[in-house]
Amino acid sequence: MNIVVAPDSFKGSLTSSQASAIIKKAIQSLGFGDTVTTKPMADGGEGTVDALVTASNGKRIAVTCTGPLGEKINTYYGMIDEQTAVIEIANIAGLVQVPVADRDPDITTTYGLGEVIKDALDRNCTSFIIGLGGSATNDAGLGLLLALGMKAWDQDGNEVGIYGRDLTKVTRISLNDVDPRIYDVTVQVACDVENPLFGEKGASAVYGPQKGASQKQVIQYDTAMKHFSELVETDQLLKFSSIAGAGAAGGLGFAFLLLGAKLLSGAKLVGEASYMEETIKQADLVITGEGQSDEQTLYGKAPGYIADLANKYDVPAVLISGSLAGNIDPLLEKFSGCYSIINQPLSIETCIAQAEELLYQQTKQTIHFIHKITRS
Repeated sequence: MNIVVAPDSFKGSLTSSQASAIIKKAIQSLGFGDTVTTKPMADGGEGTVDALVTASNGKRIAVTCTGPLGEKINTYYGMIDEQTAVIEIANIAGLVQVPVADRDPDITTTYGLGEVIKDALDRNCTSFIIGLGGSATNDAGLGLLLALGMKAWDQDGNEVGIYGRDLTKVTRISLNDVDPRIYDVTVQVACDVENPLFGEKGASAVYGPQKGASQKQVIQYDTAMKHFSELVETDQLLKFSSIAGAGAAGGLGFAFLLLGAKLLSGAKLVGEASYMEETIKQADLVITGEGQSDEQTLYGKAPGYIADLANKYDVPAVLISGSLAGNIDPLLEKFSGCYSIINQPLSIETCIAQAEELLYQQTKQTIHFIHKITRS
């Protein structure tokens, strides 16, 4: 059989690239002679760079930039051809990079994202794919824009700093000195949330608390984002703050809209960049998966996207996930089979620690069964 392996990450235990390799190893260990093509998936969050670099035989570009707390960090972005850069906020200002005790939107910044974009521009990149999932920030992209050349001042005429707390001080801005190269390139942003910039469903109200914001800070930031967007939109004679996705990654969606970017489904963007549809079209079987699957898997998540492509070409799709939750009947309408890798009562900690072996064994059982019934 020609089998396409395209899982998302098993968060907390396996990256999508690691999961793909384990599934491939399990299939090949059975000796049926299957051809296995791995296409690691992501939806714009952690693992987006690695998934696209692996799927396209691209490369990593090492870079030093400003981290989420203002310190210098060594990180990387991807190059999937000589002109396309893949950058994820999780590698630059990610929540996982900030210790729980230090999580506070006042002291985090997106400045490093602008530095990495400039590095890619210096390498003559003309196309960008930006993954916004997993940010530690809530600055409406202030840091990013400052790194790219925007000027912002407080009420006393002093230039503001690069941190979230500085957003509350901005009274005047100028975009005249933004690096002009950013307007001459194509920027596609992987964004799977539909929140506007501010309001009861905005960035601060919905995602601020998980980034360490107190209720008082949520109110302060919501007000600051509204004021900041009014300054920017008045300057540009445009309106982006209410667009679905403007509130993604603490308002980075808004900043990218300002720069002319397009906000797209993360799974679809990653899939198109790795030629997923063309690959699945030639397959006999598709295997996907994630950490936990439930009905939400069908709404914008990577396995749901993979299932839709497989169904389009009448290719059976199998879901192998860390766990299955709730009513799986909706999943069975799109997947030929849904399996959990948990084979006995185990604690969450044990499941995470043994994820590699559990995924390996469940894959072997599934593929062995498929071969036996197709040959009978």
